[in-house]
Amino acid sequence: MFAWDGTMKFRALIPLLVALGSFAFAAFESPNKEARTAAVGSLVSLDPKLRRVFSDTGEFQAKKEPAFNDWLTLHQEDGQTFNQYISSRPNLPNGRRRKLYILPIGNFEKGIAPDLDLLREYTAAYYHPLEVGMLPVIGDKEVPATERINRISAKKQWKSTDILDWLKAKLPADGYAMIAVTMTDLYPEEAWNFVFGQASLRERTGVFSFARYHPSWDGGEADEGTRNLVLRRAAKILTHEMGHMFGIRHCVHYECNMNGANHLEEADSTPMELCPVCLRKLYHAVRFDPLERYGLLDRFHAKHGMEAESKWIKERVAAIEAAK
Repeated sequence: MFAWDGTMKFRALIPLLVALGSFAFAAFESPNKEARTAAVGSLVSLDPKLRRVFSDTGEFQAKKEPAFNDWLTLHQEDGQTFNQYISSRPNLPNGRRRKLYILPIGNFEKGIAPDLDLLREYTAAYYHPLEVGMLPVIGDKEVPATERINRISAKKQWKSTDILDWLKAKLPADGYAMIAVTMTDLYPEEAWNFVFGQASLRERTGVFSFARYHPSWDGGEADEGTRNLVLRRAAKILTHEMGHMFGIRHCVHYECNMNGANHLEEADSTPMELCPVCLRKLYHAVRFDPLERYGLLDRFHAKHGMEAESKWIKERVAAIEAAK
């Protein structure tokens, strides 16, 4: 959900300028099955169950062709195969740095903000077996960021680059990566309207805003499903951005949580889970037990009304257990 520009930035604010600029990208073509299989890499050396974990027998959807204003219409990306991921020599967790941290900054208004404890629980399931810690909330007045009032929304914003500079010294000694989350809108520089977030892979830190994820941002009304909608959106973006911290780039092979997204509607359409290509990258990084990981995610989904995700995982687990 970001574009590379020294640091990682969400480009959701100026899609029209990009579309009308000097960019002339070749139209994205959905990869065929042969290309998707090649992107996973050879599975010959793996045991049968792991081969099944990273195989697609129809339960995954190929990356669809983007619509006008979607990410791949405005951003040319070649993707990253598993072999390319290995060749990039990503910076991975080690014996000293094996913990992920979430740092809440600013006010988290009940009923508007996602539940922080649930976000920690979901991230811990997603990146099992790494431990995920929730740091104490940093109050508004303690955030050393330039503040402005957005001329379009008339709402307060913080300058994301100020927060990134501040975060460099905040990563705990045992932390592999840390993400600051906030309900305050963000902007990276004066000319920009807003960014959803910004991150630095070199420092393994980032800051992301959930401000625009609640229907009330655009004057919409909350209903019974709003709580789960906000939780789903927040959990998806948090795990997506954590994925980048492991060196995993945007996915162009499948419909996947690591797809880039240029607007909220596109982000809502992406799945919660990782495709076989990105799942194998994560396995290389953290060496999870696939069935334990899926079990933790299934319990979370079932508990919070994510019925489609729960059903999909149960079918995946059954297929893996049946592998010979």
